Amino acid sequence: MELLSQLHPTFPHILCFSEHHMKHLELQRSHFDNYKLGSSYCRTMYKMGGVCILVQGSLNYIRLDLEKYCQDEDFEVCAIKVHLNTKIVCIITIYRAPSGNFDLFLSKLDAVLRNLYTVTLEYIFCGDINIDYLTDSDRKSRLDALLTTYNLTSIVNFPTRIQNNSATAIDNIFIDTSKMGNYTISPIINGLSDHDAQFITLYSYIMRTPSKNYRLIRNINYHTINDFLTKLSCETWDTVFSTDDVNIKFNSFLDTYLKMFYSSFPLKRVQFNKKIKIGSL
Repeated sequence: MELLSQLHPTFPHILCFSEHHMKHLELQRSHFDNYKLGSSYCRTMYKMGGVCILVQGSLNYIRLDLEKYCQDEDFEVCAIKVHLNTKIVCIITIYRAPSGNFDLFLSKLDAVLRNLYTVTLEYIFCGDINIDYLTDSDRKSRLDALLTTYNLTSIVNFPTRIQNNSATAIDNIFIDTSKMGNYTISPIINGLSDHDAQFITLYSYIMRTPSKNYRLIRNINYHTINDFLTKLSCETWDTVFSTDDVNIKFNSFLDTYLKMFYSSFPLKRVQFNKKIKIGSL
């Protein structure tokens, strides 16, 4: 994933995506280096949209089933519970389309938070909600009023979408600052989307990653290279040439290329001896 290459060597423990644009089967077959698909929602009636959460393989988490609350364009949601030592954190990712029903969005959000709420559970609610938090509006006030009842506060105070002469913060992260007050947040200007990502670091949690005695490498040899070349030669690239939009062309090309690459060069686990030490003389 290009986004991960930009974050190297400090990879987030959890990645939340709004508008992944994939079907359920396509998402299930996708490969994400060192990450598991923790939870997701794919649209059933319309194209594009959708949300998903990727979790580093070392974390202990539980997928939460919120599909009954989902409605394409109005309220697309997925969530997980992550066990961090003595604390449990609920991470909720949401997408609301600009044309979505705002009243329905609020009522469904309230229903989800009410259903998940416990005194000991801590929450991170994030996503593309298409409400600009750099300007005051009735919708912003109504959403804030709802989230305040769950002690959730917006922490994104910079533009997340800059286009032509417009700069808006329509992507956001909401947390309980009384419990997660020790944090930093910054934008990730990635060039992969018309939205910039947001990177939050929470210092109130100690992540204990289990030690490993293996590493992952790609199986690249004469046979897998020939398999990759064969797949490239048989690809028609119809989706690339079916549009004049250069951004869609690039994304379609990259998506097709990576699917063939991951299929031909799968990761394999290689054991190594942890007792070996290398020093300089």
